[in-house]
Amino acid sequence: MRVTLEDQVVLVVGASSGIGRQTAMLFAREGAKVMASGRRQTRLHELQDTLAKEKIAIEIHPADATRPAEMETLAQHARERFGKIDILVYTSGANTPDRALTRLTADIWDTMIGVNLNGAYYITRAVLPAMRERGSGQLIYISSISGHTPDVSGAAYQASKRGLIGLAHAVRVEEKEHGIRTCVICPGLVDTEILKFRPVKPPAEMLAKALQPEDVAEAVLSVAKLPPRAAVTELTIVPTYL
Repeated sequence: MRVTLEDQVVLVVGASSGIGRQTAMLFAREGAKVMASGRRQTRLHELQDTLAKEKIAIEIHPADATRPAEMETLAQHARERFGKIDILVYTSGANTPDRALTRLTADIWDTMIGVNLNGAYYITRAVLPAMRERGSGQLIYISSISGHTPDVSGAAYQASKRGLIGLAHAVRVEEKEHGIRTCVICPGLVDTEILKFRPVKPPAEMLAKALQPEDVAEAVLSVAKLPPRAAVTELTIVPTYL
């Protein structure tokens, strides 16, 4: 039987748009206590206002996932506000039109690795000690099918997403004896703002068949509802046209 999310404390990093925004909304509607974070404070306030119209309250805290100190402060703020963190969902991601090696620069590489991978490590490091002490916790990361299937998304994107898969599995192996579970979700094409950073935006007919952010958010929710004895270590979700 799936567990209830009522009063579970969920920290969503990357909640200002796309998959993260939808994930924060779904958890809040399930009765979870949500701390939504992202770099764009205005977007976070818009999310908060949207849920307020449904008489649902969430907490927001702007932070940059690429800055270790800000991730430490975010985790501390969530624990001070709610007393604990039960579930972490890391959805922050970046893309670039300069994906080909002929255009990829060191600065672009660092940005892609920083957002897609380093940020996940920083917030993981920030939340793990308290989870270990409590003997429970669930960490859910949003990667991409590009993390395990070679494609034209570019070296920086694929390396960062593959690294995120490795991080998720390594954390699980090391922390499972402390009651900590991990899952890495690898979506196919999702119609989000990040697509504008592709060299060529997918045509309308392809976008019409693409996943929507709420599809991936529903997958996150399903994983979170599993009982502590069960773990989905990796999940791939793709549009049905593939």
